[in-house]
Amino acid sequence: MSRRSKRVAVMDLGSNSSRLLVADVDGRRVEQIERRSRVTRLGRGVDLSGRLAVEAIEDACQAIGEYVAAVRELGVEKVEAIATSAVRDAENGGAFIAELRERFDLSARVLDGEEEARLTYLGASSERLPERPTLVIDIGGGSTELIVGAGEEIEFHASLQAGVVRHSERHIGSDPPTAVELEALAVDARGLIEAAVPSGLEAEQGIAVAGTPTSLAAIEMELVPYDPERVHGHVLVLPSIQRMLSLLASAPLSKRVNVPGMHPDRAPTIVAGVVILVEAMRAFGLDRITVSEHDILYGAAIAAAF
Repeated sequence: MSRRSKRVAVMDLGSNSSRLLVADVDGRRVEQIERRSRVTRLGRGVDLSGRLAVEAIEDACQAIGEYVAAVRELGVEKVEAIATSAVRDAENGGAFIAELRERFDLSARVLDGEEEARLTYLGASSERLPERPTLVIDIGGGSTELIVGAGEEIEFHASLQAGVVRHSERHIGSDPPTAVELEALAVDARGLIEAAVPSGLEAEQGIAVAGTPTSLAAIEMELVPYDPERVHGHVLVLPSIQRMLSLLASAPLSKRVNVPGMHPDRAPTIVAGVVILVEAMRAFGLDRITVSEHDILYGAAIAAAF
């Protein structure tokens, strides 16, 4: 670690996965020390009940307990814990934050849509600031962030109530999903995007972060085991994404989990994520998208180091 860099830890308590990044940060440069992720589906049932389920809270806390122990061993100077859509939307989100404080002495912040967009863009552009208007897509468990920016400036952002957990629960009841279910899911996602994106807004290129695009990259390259260095920077073209959607949507879960490159924990919700990705790309007229491992974890780490 250089004299100027700062070692920080970020825990992201997302609607689908609970994640940890420990990194040495120097300006916009993020040197990853440790990264972990576990699918805990904290947002399961929130769309229907309006509350975080007891089992979901316990699964997330189990992962967080392991992350807290890891952070103690790595000489971290600052810990930042962030929570997004599921906790933001749930009636008992405040009680969950209080439980984290009591059990782990962890002060978590619930991000609003604007800050979530800012940190996502900061992470996605940390390696190189885009020179042209660029769409950053972050498909989460409970929400999808759409950000358009160039350089350090964000021109537009929207936080959509569309996510892999939320939309799987909302529209998919069959295994494999039926054509009617898939069409309803696509129509719902398309309507949310069209309502949020002003006419005339353009993006010349796109970056996609989080589990849906990284999974697609791994599937396309048949990566077993997963290799983040090969995934980062991989370019997905729309026809290939649509072929993979057909493959994944036509397979029952028992077969989908065995698709080379598919993480078994992401198999139950991947179809909804791919549908949302396709609809977002179509809305902006993008025929290709660059996959990035540099997401909100990187953005939150940079912000925490200041």
